[in-house]
Amino acid sequence: MKIAIGGDHAGFEYKASIIEALEKQGHEVQNFGTDTADSVDYPDFAHPVSSSVESGKNELGILICGSANGVAMTANKHQGIRAAICWNEELASLARQHNNANVVCIPARFIDLDLAQKIVDTFLTEPFEGGRHGRRVDKISC
Repeated sequence: MKIAIGGDHAGFEYKASIIEALEKQGHEVQNFGTDTADSVDYPDFAHPVSSSVESGKNELGILICGSANGVAMTANKHQGIRAAICWNEELASLARQHNNANVVCIPARFIDLDLAQKIVDTFLTEPFEGGRHGRRVDKISC
């Protein structure tokens, strides 16, 4: 699977570990940065990740920042993006199954790396259920 990933200074360490794990699983990962702890502006990374998913260049996206709120708000400005903040595996599962989320947003300051990886794994493997959920998802975009 082709996956876009990005985040700000609060998420860069998690991002590096997640990229390594994804590549070991055979995924193709496009890293949109940042790769340091230097303070940066999260929209500078959330917009390119979102654009790449929206255009189909990448199938799914992962965004990581301190609370996940900023990256989620930014990503959801894109008409073709359904970004979900997930702080446990069940939310990641439901985001995919019921909302057909295509970007997962990880709150690095509130969960540990092991849980972040489990959330990503769940997000990447859960299918969209369609049916009544499809009808609802079709009503999201303005």
